[in-house]
Amino acid sequence: MSTINPNGKEIISVTTELCGKPLTLEVNRVGFRTTASVLVKYGETVVLGTTQVGTRPIQLDYFPLSVDYEEKMYAAGKISGSRFIKREGRPSDEAILIGRIIDRPIRPLFPKGYRAEVQVVASVLSMDPTFRPDMVGMIAASSALSISGAPFDGPVAGLRVGRVNGEFKAFLTPQEREQSDLDLVVAGIESGVVMVEAGANEVDENIVIDAIAWAHEAMQPAIALQKELAEKVAKEAIAYELVLPNEEIQAVVDEWAHEKLGEKLHHPYPERNEMINELRWAFHEQMAEKIGEDYAELRDEYDEAFTMALHKDVRRGIVESQTRPDGRGLTEIRQLSSEVGILPRAHGSSLFTRGVTQGMNVVTLAPLSYSQVVDTMEVTDGERRYMHHYNAPGYTVGEVRRLGSPGRREIGHGYLAERAVLPVLPTEEEFPYAIRSVTEIMSQNGSTSMAATCSSVLALMDAGVPLKRPVAGIAMGLMMDGDTPYVLSDIADAEDFAGDMDFKVTGTEKGITAVQMDMKLHGLPVEVLAAAIRASTPGRMHILEHMLTTLAAPKPGLSPYAPRIEKIKINPEKIGAVIGKGGEVINKITAETGAEIDIKDDGLITVASPDGASIEKALNWIKSLTEEPEVGRIYEGKVVSIKDFGAFVNIMPGTDGMVHISQLSDKRVEKVTDVLSEGQTVKVKLTGIDERGRLSLSIKDVEN
Repeated sequence: MSTINPNGKEIISVTTELCGKPLTLEVNRVGFRTTASVLVKYGETVVLGTTQVGTRPIQLDYFPLSVDYEEKMYAAGKISGSRFIKREGRPSDEAILIGRIIDRPIRPLFPKGYRAEVQVVASVLSMDPTFRPDMVGMIAASSALSISGAPFDGPVAGLRVGRVNGEFKAFLTPQEREQSDLDLVVAGIESGVVMVEAGANEVDENIVIDAIAWAHEAMQPAIALQKELAEKVAKEAIAYELVLPNEEIQAVVDEWAHEKLGEKLHHPYPERNEMINELRWAFHEQMAEKIGEDYAELRDEYDEAFTMALHKDVRRGIVESQTRPDGRGLTEIRQLSSEVGILPRAHGSSLFTRGVTQGMNVVTLAPLSYSQVVDTMEVTDGERRYMHHYNAPGYTVGEVRRLGSPGRREIGHGYLAERAVLPVLPTEEEFPYAIRSVTEIMSQNGSTSMAATCSSVLALMDAGVPLKRPVAGIAMGLMMDGDTPYVLSDIADAEDFAGDMDFKVTGTEKGITAVQMDMKLHGLPVEVLAAAIRASTPGRMHILEHMLTTLAAPKPGLSPYAPRIEKIKINPEKIGAVIGKGGEVINKITAETGAEIDIKDDGLITVASPDGASIEKALNWIKSLTEEPEVGRIYEGKVVSIKDFGAFVNIMPGTDGMVHISQLSDKRVEKVTDVLSEGQTVKVKLTGIDERGRLSLSIKDVEN
């Protein structure tokens, strides 16, 4: 029996099983005025996917698609932990990154030249805490697009895959995510993979390849369900016009460029870029003379056709002669250069250059209390101890741009470089510091995220951070000529713009730590992706070898300007003794020693100060408050009370033991007061602790 909504439309619902749980797509229950809206339910997670297609006349020279992922705190039964802001505002970095993950497989599935405004929003309304809702958000976004009438060549589905006890699994619980050595997101259409992103704990490349294949097969029920929904809804296609270069204009430009491109432009960057700029100006001057006054209105079309001719030329050189725009072979890496310690006051710094791409990285160390608190829909009281930030102003590409807060690209590139290094960072107990790594891109010509990775690793080692192993990263390209793939190592801008896929791989000598793949084609077989991943290893190892010639291992000591931090591990039950009522004790220690003190729930205490004496004083104070009694050890204590059978002696704050009258002396003692008095300081030996925690002390054993 069908259900009718308040507007008289039938509520359409379809269901399938995905990875062991029912997945339901529902239309016409909410979002009546959207172009399309789908309510997606998976477990107790509910995500609303909406699509709005604009009707205004096309006036832009690019596809104005926006894809957003909205976290709603109420979905997880939470109120924001911020003291001042309680309603959702600017999306968290995590939400921005998920929005990018959803955007990247969707964008290439629209026809080239499509210019209508399209807005896609995935809003999490209810969140099952046993798994992350982001891939349900991807399915919701794709479902809404699939029934919108827009020319979307989907549907798309995605899975986040982990590996627990050697087995691949999607929709992992938080506990399983902790155990997993792989965090892989795969998005695909029925015929192939469209996007891959992964973080890994030095995992073998064959495991990553197998996981991609597993994910693509496992997501097929979600793709089939979206197709079923689209058939039932049967939305009429929205009329549109493609904005493509005029074929006659393209033919004229191709003819003009035929003898001026090719090997004549095979020069290293930036010389090649300058030659192209001069050629472009000469082209426009000749066309203006030839066409006359009407050329002003046609200039943009001719310019786009000129760019298209350049892209064709790049592809032709690679396919026909395996020669790249700057004269390199397909596997050749650009000139490498790097140095460390370039900024005298920084705790760690480096400059990494590959061709014209250059990244400067600066590392700052601080006490753990400076870790970033993460307040999102998914995470409760989480912290980021390692933070990588990426900046790339307009001057890095020779443009004038207004400075402002980082955009989605900057946040995404910073996160990729951060993810690449996380698996090799020392633990908090090994290195009790919060670490901020900032990459300032100085020049761009392709693959700045990998320059950020390499420069950050060098700066971390320069700062004395004891990495398990150094990490290097490389950006690869792919061009398909029919069914023949051409894989390019260390791609530059020209190859990226003209190519069919760009992908980044980072890792150590042991294995992969991060992967990011974006396809411009409508899906690629796993076999092609596998070949691309394997082809990246020699280039990545070449870059790693170069880095090690600059700095072979982390420096043994810290910068004199970095804070000194010592650590002590105490029984978590003793944390209250260090903090005191209302923070009274810890505030007193801080005030009298001048040290910064940070306490973790597991009992790890770090003490930071530029003054070693200050640290030592604070540590001794903490030890006196938290020290556990040790059998056989001699203590100096104060007699706190005297009884007929013996005396109680305080050997450390809050800890008393009893000296029986028989343990006062080798000689017979008639009365305890003959030997001891209250307030007297004596040396005692701890001889035993019974099952109830009571301490037995002896004075005569000290004398013996």
